[in-house]
Amino acid sequence: MQLYSIKDLELAHKRVFIRCDFNVPMDEYGNITDDRRIRAALSTINFCLDQDCSVIVASHMGRPKGERSDKFSLAPIQRRLQQLLKRDVILAKDVIGEDAYAKAQALKPSEVLLLENLRFEKGEEKNDPKLSKALADMAEFYINDAFGVSHRAHASVEGITHFFDNEHKAAGFLLQKEIQFFGTLLKRPVRPFAAIVGGSKVSGKLEALINLLPRVDKLLIGGGMAFTFLKQMGYDVGNSLVEDDLLQDAQHVMDEARRLGVKFYLPVDVVAAQAFAPDAVSKLVTVQEIPQGWMGLDIGPATVRLYREALNDVQTVLWNGPMGVFEMERFARGSSKIAHFVADSYATTVVGGGDTADLVQRIGVDEEMSFISTGGGASLELLEGKILPGVQQLVIEEDA
Repeated sequence: MQLYSIKDLELAHKRVFIRCDFNVPMDEYGNITDDRRIRAALSTINFCLDQDCSVIVASHMGRPKGERSDKFSLAPIQRRLQQLLKRDVILAKDVIGEDAYAKAQALKPSEVLLLENLRFEKGEEKNDPKLSKALADMAEFYINDAFGVSHRAHASVEGITHFFDNEHKAAGFLLQKEIQFFGTLLKRPVRPFAAIVGGSKVSGKLEALINLLPRVDKLLIGGGMAFTFLKQMGYDVGNSLVEDDLLQDAQHVMDEARRLGVKFYLPVDVVAAQAFAPDAVSKLVTVQEIPQGWMGLDIGPATVRLYREALNDVQTVLWNGPMGVFEMERFARGSSKIAHFVADSYATTVVGGGDTADLVQRIGVDEEMSFISTGGGASLELLEGKILPGVQQLVIEEDA
């Protein structure tokens, strides 16, 4: 999939609207705890500044649901962006109100304006054409560099693209990198290619699993979703998370793996607890011996050894979803050990955003991974074989 590139636009001295994804985690005091998404957008912003563009940057943060809230203001983003760009960043008091428009019109070459949280506008998540048009009227060019939200048909992501022709819209460097990386991963991976898929539910990963099966050599399952497969195989999994309505789908995935010759791995032991709580009594058991009323919350050491053996000879690893409830320290060991092993391997290692990106960053092995996606939901939809709504209008048609 080839996208219209920011490099191909005549941007010099023009007014450019860049949609970024600055939806970053913060602590209870409003301090940014991980600025990876902000840093990832710098190359696109600096490219425009180097051409003396007037740059209007827009992003959402959190879920303010169309209501203005100081809690979701982009003021902390403005401060961090100023530090990283080493120049002043003007913050508008609104999105398409008088202040934003006045500051946008007064913007000089090489100046940066950050609009307030896009989701302060009710029309953003509804893909309201009026909001899309109002945003588009602020600039001569539109750049989408917000991979993490490109699976959403929102006004600043999908709707706005309809107000720019192909000579005035394009993908930024981050969006291009994400799309190209996943495209290569799914079409031309260096083999053997293994996918590690975890997370809580099969329902969230079912389409991705089905789309991955013809492409991978090995599929390793972890997290809560493993128990739906184990129950379908006849194991008593106690009170572990199970989606009973997806048992047949789980069987279909296992049957397809067998038909395609894909080596399919499930946990052989788990850390089980009496309750989903940090102080609950827990113990290590095989998957055949989960006590009645207990639940599996992490993979055990035998599974870690099994998965290490399975990954020993692979040349490409895709990891999407943790192996257990990593937010609780006592149920994070399995995910941590797999993360260290993947980071230390000589394979090309791709982390599919979301919880998995948070996990490797928390453990401190993020710098050792070949590529970490900035979008969990967006990367998952790419793995499902979908074209993202925010990318659709930026794809170069083959006969173009």
